[in-house]
Amino acid sequence: MDAIAVKHAGADHIEVPAARIGLIIPSVNRLSEPQFTHFAPHGLGIHVTRARIAGKWRKPVADLAPIIAAAAGALSDASPDLIVYHCTDSSMREGLDGERRILDIVRHEAGVEAVSTSALVAEALRALGMKSVVLLSPYLSNEVIVRFLAEHGVKVVADVALRLPGHESSGATPERWVETTLANAREDADGYFLSCTNTTQIEAIEELEAALGKPVVSSNQAVLWGAVKRLRGRLRDAAMPRLGRLMTV
Repeated sequence: MDAIAVKHAGADHIEVPAARIGLIIPSVNRLSEPQFTHFAPHGLGIHVTRARIAGKWRKPVADLAPIIAAAAGALSDASPDLIVYHCTDSSMREGLDGERRILDIVRHEAGVEAVSTSALVAEALRALGMKSVVLLSPYLSNEVIVRFLAEHGVKVVADVALRLPGHESSGATPERWVETTLANAREDADGYFLSCTNTTQIEAIEELEAALGKPVVSSNQAVLWGAVKRLRGRLRDAAMPRLGRLMTV
């Protein structure tokens, strides 16, 4: 009888994360989870709760409050060190005041520090000295994003909305984001902001920066950068070199 190799218990041991982040994402989002898991530095645990906060479920913050609270409470059960309200459009839609109200709800329900995609995008743009940007998104309109960036002193010198309905935003390839961004290159821009958490934009950053010679920020990249920066002291290695200039500041 042939010998049968038996793995010892623990041979496929999965290391306990040194730090954890929790993401509240729109229920329609298909890409944040695999991208964060793929690009996150070793030792960072990613935990996700979905909520109906975008698309056909979009509502004012006051109406979304119980949904946000339920998501934050459920996510807190996993004991994350930081929670991110991770939706660019809904965290920017009602400006700084709306963003503060969202984060107040999350902090109250979860009892841990919270930050939003919109705040981390603004933080990333400041860190890179980007005061004028080319804005690209899959949205039907970028009006909400333009207005929010203006609140933070960032001028949009070119506004490109691909007007992709529903799940088509997640189907746009990194190659399409590269081609579209290069086609809208502007000398008067300090850099480029690719908005939306449910896209493949993060996979285009390295190629775009090499071609453009300017920094590129995406929603998922900015959130991963901002979360890691806040938890850096708990991670042995926080390097993410494939994600562009932002990871060096």
